[in-house]
Amino acid sequence: MATVMLDAGHGGFDNGASFDGRSEKNDALNLTLAVGNILENNGVDVLYTRTTDVYQSPNEKANIANRSDASYFISLHRNSSEIPNTYSGVQTLVYANAGIPALFSQNINAELEKVGFTNLGTSVRPNLAVLRGTDMPAALVEVGFINTQQDNRLFDLKFPEIAQAIANGILETIQGAGLESNEVDSYSVELGVFMHHQNAENLAKHLQDDGYSCYIEPINRCYRVAHGKFPDMEEAKKVQKNIFDKGYEARIIEHQ
Repeated sequence: MATVMLDAGHGGFDNGASFDGRSEKNDALNLTLAVGNILENNGVDVLYTRTTDVYQSPNEKANIANRSDASYFISLHRNSSEIPNTYSGVQTLVYANAGIPALFSQNINAELEKVGFTNLGTSVRPNLAVLRGTDMPAALVEVGFINTQQDNRLFDLKFPEIAQAIANGILETIQGAGLESNEVDSYSVELGVFMHHQNAENLAKHLQDDGYSCYIEPINRCYRVAHGKFPDMEEAKKVQKNIFDKGYEARIIEHQ
């Protein structure tokens, strides 16, 4: 089964959100370790950006994932609002609401809803470094609002069930994604994933006008625009940087 990189949000001097004596960095780490233990017991290889209270910038977290052999990246956080006890529920953030990240969001949110959280759905956040900078499918889960007493009670009273729910959502996604093997055959550069074929065609045309050959392939009821097929990661990274410098979003994908 594919390797999953788990990221406990924040850490060290970066507490994340804080409320009533609790900090996001601690809740995130405790939950991450619990989820990782469940995944490992289900045969998943698990890596962590951190297992102790240390600071890592978001870019550093993405780089840790990219230097690993992880096929997926999941970051765990707690949400917060300006006024306490205003909002409640779980939400998953993705770079684009399509492909495998969209499935992570749907599955994890649905499992956490069963535990008792309100399902606030998916939010597209392309500017977050851990979503933009990771080479593999990535999602960031906001597990309830840390400054809402209702969510904190649920978080504390049903902590094992919450960890199991997140693990279930991850397992459901990777078991159906077709990336169970860690053997990589080749690499491509992904330029975008779209729900509508016309949007993929529009991007492909812009790329072709700029001199890049590209192709559109179906993936999980969406359409991926990709360029090239390279035998090794270093060659793919050179092309990725070149395309990125031209103003396109570009990430490396594995073919297994």
